[in-house]
Amino acid sequence: MREGFTASIQRSGAAERIEASPWDIEAIVSQLRDARRRSHRVVSAGNRSAPIPSPELLQQVVNRIYASLFPRHAGAVDHSEDGLTYFIGSTLNEALALLAEQIRREHGFVDYARISGTHVHQPAEKIVEIFADRLPGIYELLESDIHAAYSGDPSARSTEEVLLSFPGVKAIIYHRIAHALHSLGAPVVARIIAALAHSQTGIDIHPGAQIGGSFFIDHGTGVVIGETVIVGERVRIYQAVTLGAKRFSVDEQGALVKGEPRHPIVEDDVVIYAGATILGRITIGHGSSIGGNVWLTRSVPPLSTIIQAQVRSETFDHGAGI
Repeated sequence: MREGFTASIQRSGAAERIEASPWDIEAIVSQLRDARRRSHRVVSAGNRSAPIPSPELLQQVVNRIYASLFPRHAGAVDHSEDGLTYFIGSTLNEALALLAEQIRREHGFVDYARISGTHVHQPAEKIVEIFADRLPGIYELLESDIHAAYSGDPSARSTEEVLLSFPGVKAIIYHRIAHALHSLGAPVVARIIAALAHSQTGIDIHPGAQIGGSFFIDHGTGVVIGETVIVGERVRIYQAVTLGAKRFSVDEQGALVKGEPRHPIVEDDVVIYAGATILGRITIGHGSSIGGNVWLTRSVPPLSTIIQAQVRSETFDHGAGI
């Protein structure tokens, strides 16, 4: 805005008047309203006037859950047993109350009856109750992930360093939370939490992906893990790995079919090196190693080693190689 110009809103009953702007703001607002009404974008909103989930508040939820799981790393001052008990109880109670409100918003906004393949969801309070009961199991999984990162990276000096600074560990913390919520009936809230992790780490894990314990993403930037991926135990992957879909099924009307298994299954003790792209509902057998920059669209048996074809170098004179 140019210096000297301000826009103010004056209320008179239900009416609003916008003054002192160098542009015709009322006309623009009217045109935007008309454009929204003309829009043909597909939405599954049961009530467009209902409040929608807030990424900012969900970030607070994740921060509080993290603090409840790892209080010494997230602000607890009194490290005595009583002090930690109070800190965890207070912090977790705030997190669960905020989470319940965000799930209520999702259920008020999204009309699940219009979404193919979905079922009737439980009330927000019940989802949060079950989620809270699962937190000890989530913590145990995360402990296995933290130890996998520490054991798998020679640069790591302590598990505290891993927990506080490794992007792959941060991404899996968000994912364990998001996956639980996704499976319980809060897919939009879960997807927002996954997007928060993506924006902060460069690692994109769909909350529907099923990932076993002792999972380690080293470096991590550019990793993509799709919705129907299944990952076993003790799997390690590096940066820029994609576990994606090869093709998408369409129905008789040409619309994409939602929810079909279309991503890889990665069995136990697999290592996938940087830049590998693995597509389709294929299986990577246990104990296999997938080399860097490999493009793979077929299943491989257990204990396989898959690498790029050998580079062949030849010299041609006077355009003979064309």
